Amino acid sequence: MDNINLVESFSEFKEFKNIDRETMMRILEDVFRGMLQKKYGTDENIDIIVNIDKGDLEIYRNLTIVEDDEMDDENTQIEYSKAIKIEPDFEVGEEVSEQIFMKDFGRREILSIRQNLVGKIQEYEKNNVYKKYKERIGEVMTGEVYQVWKREILVLDDEGIELILPRAEQIPADFYRKGDTIRAIVLKVDMRNGTPQIILSRTSPVFLERLMEQEIPEIFDGLITIRRIEREPGERAKIAVESYDDRIDPVGACVGVKGSRIHGIVRELRNENIDVINWTNNSELLIARALSPAKIISIKLHEEDKTADITMKPDQVSLAIGKGGHNIKLAGRLAGYEINVYRDTVDVDYEDVDLQEFNDEIEQWVIDALTAIGCDTAKDVLAIPAKELEKRTDLEEETIQDVLRVLQAEFE
Repeated sequence: MDNINLVESFSEFKEFKNIDRETMMRILEDVFRGMLQKKYGTDENIDIIVNIDKGDLEIYRNLTIVEDDEMDDENTQIEYSKAIKIEPDFEVGEEVSEQIFMKDFGRREILSIRQNLVGKIQEYEKNNVYKKYKERIGEVMTGEVYQVWKREILVLDDEGIELILPRAEQIPADFYRKGDTIRAIVLKVDMRNGTPQIILSRTSPVFLERLMEQEIPEIFDGLITIRRIEREPGERAKIAVESYDDRIDPVGACVGVKGSRIHGIVRELRNENIDVINWTNNSELLIARALSPAKIISIKLHEEDKTADITMKPDQVSLAIGKGGHNIKLAGRLAGYEINVYRDTVDVDYEDVDLQEFNDEIEQWVIDALTAIGCDTAKDVLAIPAKELEKRTDLEEETIQDVLRVLQAEFE
């Protein structure tokens, strides 16, 4: 054997797909150099020639010729009497290059080389994956669901790299089976016990921002800027957009004709309601836009504790609060204020009855569902059509009809 053919010698190499031949050969050289240093005490007098095309190494040990009685280090020197057997013309002080073959390594040394080699290549691949995904944080990636567990989903990218989508980063309505395609952003990348852990997210506002960039060319080209995004994943999202070009309507461009542009994003986010509004630095106007179509009578801002007191007619309160209180909560986060709602009492109907008065006829959980959408009184509920109540509260039709029957009887 004239040299050490590493590809044939170590079949493990064939398992590594994410490493180029040149890098692999460089790692091989480092591993062999370490073994040679251990075997001979030094590697300073050793030359390793790498042949990338053939996938082999040639190793030569350079020994200095000394007089037979002056030799004191057999790892760096060779006796004159032995040197002239190799080449009769050799003289004292010259160097002899001795080739090292695979047979010169013992069984244990070969096993150690193999183990070190596989370990170093695996380490290289892990570092490569870490660096690759560290640069992709905030990007949307597509993968295939490989395994579904209770707390997380294991996803494989197109190179077979393992990614994790925790339950906390999934939209509540998400449901996946093995083999499904999944889209998410790379949220963070950590190195744990030498292994990269890549965490995905579908609930991050950044995911919605990237989807908007993909679907709306004006955002991708920078003609429209997303100023702020607030989300309740799977329920509702509010996006404030702005354009520096007066010819472009940022809201219209984002929504598209009959919602054509936003529809694909809504579907991807499991029918999450997306409100797109025009950004403004005027906080009062921003709050009014964020709560639209609910009409506001007045707004008073308190800068010291970042609260906003808004007054509106009773029939607008439930519209402003929204299902589960998501609408008013997101509007407040978008504007940076905690919003307090007050009813205009000028035209209050004093014959109205508080819903809590009916807790002997209506179950408390039903009353809670109605108050959650801003219906505190009987007439608040009666003012909203049954179908609308059903949609906003998620109560069954039969339950809604029973409630309406009880409340109508009060005023009859």
